[in-house]
Amino acid sequence: MMSVTCHNLEIGRTPLESLACGCSFSKGVLRNVSRRFSGKKLLSCRQEFGRISTKASLTGLAPVLDLNKSEKPISLTNVFEVVADDLLTLNKNLHNIVGAENPVLMSAAEQIFGAGGKRVRPALVFLVSRATAEMSGLKELTTNHRRLAEIIEMIHTASLIHDDVLDESDTRRGKETIHQLYGTRVAVLAGDFMFAQSSWFLANLENLEVIKLISQVIKDFASGEIKQASNLFDCDVGLDEYLLKSYYKTASLIAASTKGAAIFSDVGSDISEQMFQYGRNLGLSFQIVDDILDFTQSAAQLGKPAGSDLAKGNLTAPVLFALEKEPNLRNIIESEFHDAGSLEEAINLVKSCGGIQRAQDLAKEKADLAMQNLKCLPSSPFQAALEEIVKYNLERIE
Repeated sequence: MMSVTCHNLEIGRTPLESLACGCSFSKGVLRNVSRRFSGKKLLSCRQEFGRISTKASLTGLAPVLDLNKSEKPISLTNVFEVVADDLLTLNKNLHNIVGAENPVLMSAAEQIFGAGGKRVRPALVFLVSRATAEMSGLKELTTNHRRLAEIIEMIHTASLIHDDVLDESDTRRGKETIHQLYGTRVAVLAGDFMFAQSSWFLANLENLEVIKLISQVIKDFASGEIKQASNLFDCDVGLDEYLLKSYYKTASLIAASTKGAAIFSDVGSDISEQMFQYGRNLGLSFQIVDDILDFTQSAAQLGKPAGSDLAKGNLTAPVLFALEKEPNLRNIIESEFHDAGSLEEAINLVKSCGGIQRAQDLAKEKADLAMQNLKCLPSSPFQAALEEIVKYNLERIE
């Protein structure tokens, strides 16, 4: 049973204002994995690390983002308006997929797909599909484009359902979770069904490149969770390891979504690779911003206690940067916050030692790379929307 928690792209409540993205795995999945294994590297991790190049440096690249030019905050409702009809069709299809063969899950489906999620990953599929379709002369999206968006959302949503069970979460997006309403049995079956259904649809795409691409994402989910569970409270984790874990747990599905869309538009491999890199860099930037907000927003804004990742031993970018300047922070973390008030002290040290600012710089670097990746696309409302998503993410920490 795979699980992923959505935090960093969950914005607002209306159908075009609330985002649903896979962000971090359930912290309870592999509690018993010993930190003694933190030094061991998965072979697949090393291979993927070399391919995706998670190094943070942007030496030699001129920044292309200038948020000071924005006259008002970017509205995600407006950004996704160009694919609003595609998203409405997606929602209808998702309801039918779950309910048609499994009437017992129909009520659960209403709760799953009616909880106000923005469906950011399928939105990205539609935006990249339409931006690249114009390049290859396609007048309309293909069936495969639309099916890909459905597959991506089913994989993500199945992960959320299982995650809520493992975390014993009572609510998601302001509504009761599936297992709270219908019990654990129905929740697990609903998640399992969507994983199975997405796999069946994936096989029927009959495109081996896309099948391998999306299948790798499932493997990445597990690899990311193993890496995180193996490195809890480990102050020797490096930035590259953090970025690799963030890729596995957050950016992998986004990158697969954007590349798969380009493949079905039948553009060249150079364009589809740029779309993969766009999704990867966007996903990493979103995760870094989300990790920053864990320190800078209130519990009410986050929907969870501030510093909750740090409390569980998950050391994110702000912490890793602060550790470079504050030796005492290591002692506090390695004690696993044994003393009263030590968590609050650690949070204050992260804020005072420049960890937040350096993490902001890293998020902006990844965002700038994502903007560079979009230069291969011709100007269009869809290409502009892809740029706006990058800018919107950075506005969250301005």
